Amino acid sequence: MRIERGCAKGFALIFIDACFKKPTPTAPVWLMRQAGRYLAEYRLTRAKAKNFIDFCRRSDLAAEATLQPIDILGVDAAIIFSDILVVPLEMGMKVEFAEGRGPVLPDPIRTRADINRLLSVAADTLEYVYDALKIVRRNLAADKALIGFAGSPWTLATYMIEGGGSKNYAIVKKMAYSDPALLHMILQKLSDVIGDYLLRQIDAGANAVQIFDSWGGALEKSAFFEFGWSYMKQIVSRIKMERADIPVILFGKGAGGYLEEIDGDFDVFSADWNTPLERAKKVLFDRYALQGNMEPARMYDKAAIEIGVREAARVMGGENGYIFNLGHGMQPDFNRGNAKFLVDFVHQIFAR
Repeated sequence: MRIERGCAKGFALIFIDACFKKPTPTAPVWLMRQAGRYLAEYRLTRAKAKNFIDFCRRSDLAAEATLQPIDILGVDAAIIFSDILVVPLEMGMKVEFAEGRGPVLPDPIRTRADINRLLSVAADTLEYVYDALKIVRRNLAADKALIGFAGSPWTLATYMIEGGGSKNYAIVKKMAYSDPALLHMILQKLSDVIGDYLLRQIDAGANAVQIFDSWGGALEKSAFFEFGWSYMKQIVSRIKMERADIPVILFGKGAGGYLEEIDGDFDVFSADWNTPLERAKKVLFDRYALQGNMEPARMYDKAAIEIGVREAARVMGGENGYIFNLGHGMQPDFNRGNAKFLVDFVHQIFAR
């Protein structure tokens, strides 16, 4: 952990300005999963914890991992190191992270009795996340933003109902069509907890929050808006009612086919790599700032990175309200030198 250096009370955050479509000297850039195994420093920090859940619950280690990409890459925003599954964990579910297998929830939610056992006060037991946010904000430079986050109700529900990751989402989709009322019960309970959780993150120092809907693309259009988007909108409305000054970012993987129907009180639409940035600009940019959306695999090659950045600059260069990011997360075998090259190149190409 670095020596605390403090922050000015008045933040000069180009990331936040971009969220609100204000002028910025260049496009701000950060990378989803920017704290991760591609960094040797992260691996050393991870080794201090007994397991991944212990890592998430150790506020000092989570803060250390959060700050590493700021120092190493020079990104314009830190995103708090955690995992979306800390929410079902603190709602009373058993969550296991097995190496090479992904997350496993061995006692999935399938009945109303299962739902009733879920704790509605889970946000009160996530103090380790709030503590990590406080540590990071104290140590973060005044010109860097701090992002809090949560998984969307639909995405969390898929894990909780399927018992882990899924290729076809058969169990949760069966519930959606054969017992939609049961699925809505789960989603509403999750929405209430996630709203509490994000507001508490803001209180702890987050300058913005992002909701990750990683599996919305598994749903057909009508189901996407009924079981997915509607609950994210509900959470956003609650945040905006209480903290209108905090930008909210929505990331919907697989939502690119539904752009014409996207609406809500959020500030930034984060596009995945399957969504053409030009189309997102045409459909959404009059109402929302845009974030994204370079294909992550371009990170393997500097020439490929240059092409991706130049294409984004062709579409969004000169516009206020654009944040450069990947269309999904960093991978463990990415090259840190390429990541640093990307950040520097974005700042250079988008400089006004």
